[in-house]
Amino acid sequence: MPEGFEEQNTESFDLQRYLDVARRRHLHFLLPLLIGWLAVWGTSWVLPARYKSGTLILVEQPTMPKDYVTPNVNDDVQDRLQSITQQILSRTRLIHIIDQLNLYGGGKSQATPDEKVERMRKDIEIELVRDSHNNQITAFNVHYSASNPSVAQQVTSELTNLFISENLEVRQQQSEDTTKFLEDQLENARKTLAEQEEKIREFKGQHVGELPTQLGTNLQILSGLQSQLQAEQDSLNTAKQQRVYLQSMADQYRTLLGTRKTADGAPMGLPAIDQELDKLKSQLADLSSRYTDQHPDIRKLKNQIAKTEKTRDQLVADLKNKGNASQPDGAGAGHDVADVQNPPMLQLQGQLQANQIEITNREQGIAGLKVKINDYQGRLNQEPVREQQLADLTRGYDQSKANYDELLKKKNQSEMATSMELLQQGERFRVLDPPSLPAKPDFPDRLKFCGIGLGVGLALGVVVAGGFEMMDDRLYTEKEIKDLLPMALISEIPEITSPSDEQRGKRRMWLGWGTAALVFTTILVGSAFSYFRG
Repeated sequence: MPEGFEEQNTESFDLQRYLDVARRRHLHFLLPLLIGWLAVWGTSWVLPARYKSGTLILVEQPTMPKDYVTPNVNDDVQDRLQSITQQILSRTRLIHIIDQLNLYGGGKSQATPDEKVERMRKDIEIELVRDSHNNQITAFNVHYSASNPSVAQQVTSELTNLFISENLEVRQQQSEDTTKFLEDQLENARKTLAEQEEKIREFKGQHVGELPTQLGTNLQILSGLQSQLQAEQDSLNTAKQQRVYLQSMADQYRTLLGTRKTADGAPMGLPAIDQELDKLKSQLADLSSRYTDQHPDIRKLKNQIAKTEKTRDQLVADLKNKGNASQPDGAGAGHDVADVQNPPMLQLQGQLQANQIEITNREQGIAGLKVKINDYQGRLNQEPVREQQLADLTRGYDQSKANYDELLKKKNQSEMATSMELLQQGERFRVLDPPSLPAKPDFPDRLKFCGIGLGVGLALGVVVAGGFEMMDDRLYTEKEIKDLLPMALISEIPEITSPSDEQRGKRRMWLGWGTAALVFTTILVGSAFSYFRG
């Protein structure tokens, strides 16, 4: 290493110089060190002691799995804990605790209630404990500082009870409020659903027979009415034909009663009756090929054939019995008298009247059937319109029903969750560590004050020793003398010490070491005392 660099380092840091300064100024350093340390350390014993009591409260999860019962309260523990903390730290709650435990001087203190509340809020400390994996709150600590350890423990116990009871009350209240809200919403949904049902009921009542669900029935009824109308029309035609036949029979009978007999005594009108019988039998054969014997038209034709045959037999018998009687001249009153006195003619007139009544009834029945057919055709025509109207009503009903069912499900789940909260089976706070009774004060930390006092004493000693050294203008080393003279020294005169000077030097040395031992012993003893008794 170059020689110039070594000289530069020696000039920059002269260890011997500093050692000489320490020997000269050790008392100026040790005494301020002791004074500074004693001042800070003594302050730690003068300041009033504050004892901190703490408890650990565990946030216990619900015992019932969420798959079975879904909680109906806020799951954010931090938000709920903040809300509970604000309620507990409210003026009313803290004033109650202050008056109950006679804190901060009680009624003798000159502080106002608001000042006491602010002091108590500063003495309360809440520390959250989070899970390292998902950063969820798993527990929290509650601390309270007081001048008396028993009071600190009592206040911490009161705060713990408030946290636990307030959490239960808040969760139960939130759960009950949620259930009440769902019940109100369910009642509104029920009223809306009832209104929708009433609208659908009124609509169906006003449009009976026109609903889409009755389309198939209306078609069947319409088809049956059309078939019945066709049958009535066929029966009406048959009745009209029967009337024509009976009228012709009556006319022929009147004609037969007003003419003479043939040589063999047979009436001239019998061929017409036989012809009518053949015609009726032909109709019967035709209908029998299409219908059964129980069909009304077939039964009616059989009755007509039986009546016609009976009429023919009576006519033949009557003509034979009156074959020798002469025909009266003049036919002015012949028809009416013959009609009244002749039983076959009376029978024909009765049949004509029955036939007329049947025709009238058939025509009325056909008219009624046409009205019904028109009515059902109108219903079928209105069916698309009613279907659209009913679809609109049903859509609103389905939405209301779905909303009602969903609210009913939620309400039932909420009632189960409320029951779970009332049974304290939900999330709750449980004391894991009971409030502690502090054995040592939390403030002041006298051991820490020892360290602070040591630092203050060292700084004060350095400042005082440095100040005295700077104000001293005497020269103590050869280098200082050489630097002061303008010329180089030729020779040096060694220091001559007398026995008294040596004795004085030794006394000063022992005084320095004794002072140093006293200072550091005092500091060590004070620190040990602070550690064991602080």
